[in-house]
Amino acid sequence: MAHASNTKINQKILDPRIYCDYARLVKMKTNIDGFSLSPYLKTSRQLSGRHLSKYRGRGLNFEELRHYHLGDDIRNLDWKVTLRTGKPHVRSYTEEKDHNVILCVDQRSSLFFSSIDTMKSVVAAELASLCAWRVVKESDRVGFFLISDENTEWMSPKRSQNDVLKYLKKLAATNQSLQVNTKEKHSISFSNALHSLNRRNLKNSIIIIFSDWINISKEDVSLLKHLQRYNDVLSVLISDPMDSSLTKTPSSKWVLSNGIHQINLEKRQDIIKANCHLEKAYQNRCEALRHLMAIKRLPFMEVSTAGNHISQFTHLLRAK
Repeated sequence: MAHASNTKINQKILDPRIYCDYARLVKMKTNIDGFSLSPYLKTSRQLSGRHLSKYRGRGLNFEELRHYHLGDDIRNLDWKVTLRTGKPHVRSYTEEKDHNVILCVDQRSSLFFSSIDTMKSVVAAELASLCAWRVVKESDRVGFFLISDENTEWMSPKRSQNDVLKYLKKLAATNQSLQVNTKEKHSISFSNALHSLNRRNLKNSIIIIFSDWINISKEDVSLLKHLQRYNDVLSVLISDPMDSSLTKTPSSKWVLSNGIHQINLEKRQDIIKANCHLEKAYQNRCEALRHLMAIKRLPFMEVSTAGNHISQFTHLLRAK
């Protein structure tokens, strides 16, 4: 298992499977080619900016010259062509728009876990930094919404690289503050975080949420649907094999603890029962997210803790 020990974190020597450091998040910039967020995420606002929208109007990019149709805006008439041909012609434009991207990164102690290679918290942080650099390259604004055990932190969308560096430094610090002896009794729940995000009344934004989505409730789904009314919300599920099964061999013995309470699983039937519960919870989680993404025809995205999360994620968003 890749559980972290209680050893004091040395800033110069960090196991990249357990903690991500600032330098590594900055280096994610080298992995941003070959994929794009734009083909999947298209906000519906009609504002000027850098990305093509599906709406035709008086934007910045000339698209085509065509015959006038009943209902066309007469302000778009091309009088020179109309006089030359004797038939009314209009100039058609494609509007442009900016993207406002919010990266919601779950860094609570529940994500400080992996059974095979890389902590879920590290996967979330590295994928968020990857997206941040991609957004900056496309000259869009990117902001962060960090969820920790103690609080949530909002970082306003900015376009400059200096702001992204500042945000990544905070993300690295939050990640490195995670410890196995963290007490979760009074920690912020995912529902608390979604309520906080909803209170910001975001509109016309792209919201990408990196979490393991464990214990997602009906209330959470309702909050996410409310966010989807005015934004594009993309969920990224970070999963581990033990999310759905403790073991493939029920004869094993397990001692499970949350740092406060402990339970022993020794009997075969108890382990089988635990596995059935985990599998059902995992399938329900996936189904809820699939349904949520289908509302706006967005992809259901899942990456694992196997250590190849960068290639998994870029493959899912590979530009076609």
